[in-house]
Amino acid sequence: MSKTLAIVFLSFFTVSLFSQNYTVADLKIQGNKKLKSSFIKKISSIKTGEKLDSLVIEQDIKRLKRLPSVSHAYYQVFYSENNQYNVFYNVVENFTLIPSANMYTTNNDEFAYRLGLHEFNLLGRNIGFGGFYQKDIYSSYAINFRAPYLVSNKLGLAVNYQDLTTQEPVFFDGTTADYKYNNQSLEILGLYEFNFNNKLELGINYFVEDYAYKSGATNPNVPQQLNVHKWLLKSIYEYNNLDYFYQYVSGVKNQFNFQYVTSTNDMLPDFFIAWNDFFYFKRFGMRSIWANRLRLGLSKNDKTPFAPFSVDNNLNVRGVGNTIDRGTGVIVLNTEFRYTIYEKNWFVLQGNTFVDAGSWRNPGGDFGDFSKDENIKIYPGLGLRFIHKKIYNAIFRIDYGHGITKNATKGFVFGIGQYF
Repeated sequence: MSKTLAIVFLSFFTVSLFSQNYTVADLKIQGNKKLKSSFIKKISSIKTGEKLDSLVIEQDIKRLKRLPSVSHAYYQVFYSENNQYNVFYNVVENFTLIPSANMYTTNNDEFAYRLGLHEFNLLGRNIGFGGFYQKDIYSSYAINFRAPYLVSNKLGLAVNYQDLTTQEPVFFDGTTADYKYNNQSLEILGLYEFNFNNKLELGINYFVEDYAYKSGATNPNVPQQLNVHKWLLKSIYEYNNLDYFYQYVSGVKNQFNFQYVTSTNDMLPDFFIAWNDFFYFKRFGMRSIWANRLRLGLSKNDKTPFAPFSVDNNLNVRGVGNTIDRGTGVIVLNTEFRYTIYEKNWFVLQGNTFVDAGSWRNPGGDFGDFSKDENIKIYPGLGLRFIHKKIYNAIFRIDYGHGITKNATKGFVFGIGQYF
């Protein structure tokens, strides 16, 4: 009974405190080591001299917990003088210099890997900088820079360069050919945060695609050598209302991507591509999460072997194989139930049960393709997550998917970070 009374009293005190005309004497930052206090104050909405508002403070805490450099954050409020209060933001930092490693097999059962190193809190200001080297039959590399708050607490910049070479299957007339594919690109994006929930990325990408025939079927209408210079206009609009507590997440997020590509070669004409990802996370009890991702996508419906949406282990359907098909439209639902099997200090062992399901529109086809048996993939499966709570994105995952639809396969998928 006394505990219940204490909770009621505390709740009444909090409501009373923030409903009065009290102001902020000072915002103080505690617990941070590498992350700069000046940066935290820069992106926080609570300012010295302004009204004390619990809703604004709680939004600031949610924003901090979304930063790669922060594993957890909470606040405290203490009386100062003359109806003024000191607000303390307490930060638990992540380790942010992160190596990465992905290992998988190619379509020819050859060993492939990607090794990377990325700093997510450069200069203590939430600036991301890093890159990777990939060996997937051929060598590839990329360098990335991302500073969401470089200019102000709303405006930032991202720059990405990649030289990516892979062996890609190309599908036409019911047959398949393997091509050596190279993509060299330079991308510049402006990043703008309208408010706590909404932000926009807008920019341009210049890239060169090179296709060189290696083996398989041929057709006079499908070139064996193709080198094309392209410009891509890119926009990403995101609504984010997720709340994090270490490995647990709840809420909704929606991300809409639109790209327009113009080409210098008639074989690869101008086209658009758009897709929308909707995420829904629901926490159950103290140890479980129901996680969902729904992707809907369409592109210009040319009958081309170079269609943009692929069916792939590492992107959308676990266990299906590496780029086994392509399409000009996509519907994919990933749903999984995550549960904490073991948690001790910094370590978490998490299990998951999932179903990945999707369908694709054939290049030049119609919307009826989505309901055709040969285009529908349904793969239930099981997985494990090995999580370090104090290192950003330090989640090593293993998933096993087993198909139950036409021409199904099965297999393991390894990676860093949650699948979605």
